[in-house]
Amino acid sequence: MTMYWFQCYFPCHIRLAAHPAVEPGWFLQGRSSIRVRLQLGGSSRDLALFNLAIDSRLRGCDLLSLRLRDVSHGSAIAKRAIVLQQKTGTPVQFELSEITRRAVASWASQAQIASAAYLFPGKTKVASHLSTKQYARIVASWVTSIGLDRHNYGTHSMRRTKASLIYRRTKNLRAVQILLGHTKLESTVRYLGIEVEDALEMAEQTEA
Repeated sequence: MTMYWFQCYFPCHIRLAAHPAVEPGWFLQGRSSIRVRLQLGGSSRDLALFNLAIDSRLRGCDLLSLRLRDVSHGSAIAKRAIVLQQKTGTPVQFELSEITRRAVASWASQAQIASAAYLFPGKTKVASHLSTKQYARIVASWVTSIGLDRHNYGTHSMRRTKASLIYRRTKNLRAVQILLGHTKLESTVRYLGIEVEDALEMAEQTEA
């Protein structure tokens, strides 16, 4: 019965290992080292970007398209926000932790960002936001700053960080699927790079 559940829950065409097209998952302890470096370095923008990237679990294009009004209520940074995903056209909600709200508020105040303006404006055009290439370079600098190989991590690593933590602690795939805004559970399985051992453990703990 256990193996039957396993086969039905994870169809044969799903590969229960890290997808070759997906970069390795974010180091789950390295995030603290990067956050401390950004705090000590006094980079308000990068600290806000880093914290919001982890909390929101948004794709880079959606993260960079955020305007201040998307994450605020009046002059206060909101505890929760909802955005429409560019890739799927579906809405997804996310929470902003206290440290993220403080970082975003500090950056918005320092940069004097208007409510309707992009939260992370580009350097060349006032009306534009950071590009995905610029974001990728920023993430690469974070990774190398703590001695890791930038080729092993990328912007999707930021998106996966909190999702991976939630999965490890709860083994609740459906919850992670909702938080990532995936339309199919199969996408979440591939995205997290779930191992066969994890899937079997879940099956053993489930009674039919």
